[in-house]
Amino acid sequence: MRRLIGAIACGLLFALLMPPAAGADSSQYDDGSIVAWGLNSSGQCNVPVPNSDFVAVAAAGYHSLALKADGTIVAWGWNDYGQCNVPAPNSDFVAVAAGWHHSLGLKAEGLIVAWGDNGNGQCNVPAPNSDFVAVAKGGYQSLGLKADGTIVAWGRNDEGQCNVPAPNSDFLAVAGGYEHSLGLKADGSIVAWGSNNYGQCDVPAPNTDFVAVAGGYKHSLGLKADGSIVAWGRNNYGQCDVPAPNTYFVAVAAGFEHSLGLKAYGSIVAWGYNYAGQCNVPEPNTDFVAVAGGGDHNLGLKSSGCPGDCNCDGAVSWRDIDYFVAAMNDKCAAWAAMFLPGVPTCPFSNNDVNGDGTVNWRDIDPFVAVMNTTCP
Repeated sequence: MRRLIGAIACGLLFALLMPPAAGADSSQYDDGSIVAWGLNSSGQCNVPVPNSDFVAVAAAGYHSLALKADGTIVAWGWNDYGQCNVPAPNSDFVAVAAGWHHSLGLKAEGLIVAWGDNGNGQCNVPAPNSDFVAVAKGGYQSLGLKADGTIVAWGRNDEGQCNVPAPNSDFLAVAGGYEHSLGLKADGSIVAWGSNNYGQCDVPAPNTDFVAVAGGYKHSLGLKADGSIVAWGRNNYGQCDVPAPNTYFVAVAAGFEHSLGLKAYGSIVAWGYNYAGQCNVPEPNTDFVAVAGGGDHNLGLKSSGCPGDCNCDGAVSWRDIDYFVAAMNDKCAAWAAMFLPGVPTCPFSNNDVNGDGTVNWRDIDPFVAVMNTTCP
């Protein structure tokens, strides 16, 4: 009750002060569409049509991967090593990852499929190829997280990037940099191994309260439970200088020498090397639900959402009221991201129920009208 009262007070206090949002038209993006930007030398930013029904994205050096809602993978860009030729049967995939010249897909049954450049054995998944729950890539190494919390790593190992430190247990997530690897432990700490010539494996203290991790060429990123990002390693292009305000992030990604963060209400922040425009997020910078960093390009996954489903639980109900009121302006959206439990990455359009580009009192009647409905 105190959360609801606080949210209402916050929303009503600032709703009249909120300036109209820029009239950006997001109708150009279908539900589950991908926005790609940055270097496009090999067509890695040319998303194949139909650009819809995507649920996950991965970006590599010069190619891109995306997972469809039906469990198929679409790949495009540079294909000299066959990294865009998804092996048959192209079905039942639940996750994707993209290395420098190779690709990986995780099947629903827990096995990993790998294809493309195999010069370092990065496509030779170690036996038993089963019980995997997550997959990640490095430059020329591959990583898989098992259901028992152990990490399996294979491929190029000249910097020890495949030598998972003991104890190899209690991992919740895994990520790969170009020549280093990272794992997130259940206690919120990060373990890093492999090349460390720029301190990319030296996790800054306090090494606690992390909820996500990402690796770039020679730098690393960690997302804290409070929504802030910590970055360390090579910083020659400012890729470790997180822009202010360093708050309300819900996901992180790393390109070769740039970094990305996804905000709680669907905008992407990018910083670091920008020679190809990889840090210039296309407008409208709203309604993103996932982001991936490649060599010098990025992919953002859009969602037109479900108007009224402000907490993104698949239905419109009384549970959305706190989130709806808190989203009436940026200040309250930030307040909600900090204090409301389980705030997801929600499309802006879920809160902008009448679709006029703002969240204000005009959305109340449409919100009430769709109460007690389920999303498509």
